[in-house]
Amino acid sequence: MRLTIHHQTQYKYEVAANYALQQMRLRPHSNAAQSILSWDVVLEGATQQTQFTDQHGNLVDLLELEPGRSEVTVTVSGEVETRNVNGVVGPHRLMMPLWFYQRETTLTKAGTGVSKLIDGLNPKDGEELTTLHELSQRIQTAITYQTGQTSTKTTAENALQHGAGVCQDHTHVFLAAARSLGLPARYVSGYLMMNDRVDQDASHAWAETHVDGLGWVGFDISNAISPDERYVQIAYGLDYRGAAPTRGFLVGAKHEDLAVSIQVQQ
Repeated sequence: MRLTIHHQTQYKYEVAANYALQQMRLRPHSNAAQSILSWDVVLEGATQQTQFTDQHGNLVDLLELEPGRSEVTVTVSGEVETRNVNGVVGPHRLMMPLWFYQRETTLTKAGTGVSKLIDGLNPKDGEELTTLHELSQRIQTAITYQTGQTSTKTTAENALQHGAGVCQDHTHVFLAAARSLGLPARYVSGYLMMNDRVDQDASHAWAETHVDGLGWVGFDISNAISPDERYVQIAYGLDYRGAAPTRGFLVGAKHEDLAVSIQVQQ
């Protein structure tokens, strides 16, 4: 399937920043599930200082906001050829060892809620996929998909206690649980083509777990499927913070107003 993507992020400040640096993770890479045919990044009010590949293999742009600018716009657009690989991305080829993806983070730290969630699950050799699909179903039951109930700071345990959240929360709980079961797992940010609309409110998130004999396998807990040709991967991380589209710091700016526009279509 050939997908076109247009993603615009606009920042407005009541008081402009004196100095600001932002890391931007908005450049996809080709792999078993996708081939990047074209991809453009347009900056207004910011300049690219350098580009590098981080420890997760993400392509990162380091941006400096132009001093005195009260409005900054980042626009990415491109065309991606996708393939249905049933969620199987393939072998681990990064410099970071697999055990690195068994580390818990502040957002994915397992507590009593995760312990109860995985009670009775045992990923024996050859049965990991069955266990992980069961885990996905348990999370869907425990956390109703509902917007406006959580934030980017909500932890896996908080989401379980609240019983409501979005794809980011589903993914954080899955990561905490999979790592508690002894499996490497990572956060994936990207895009999902919806069947009923082109315009979307936000990008999407799902998880990947490393299974012996298969490599990295994706699980979209919110939609109860493994990613197919409607998905485009952008960035990986131990949690949302490691794969966030933009992350950095501002000096002097006040009252940030953020507007995001995303279109994904065939």
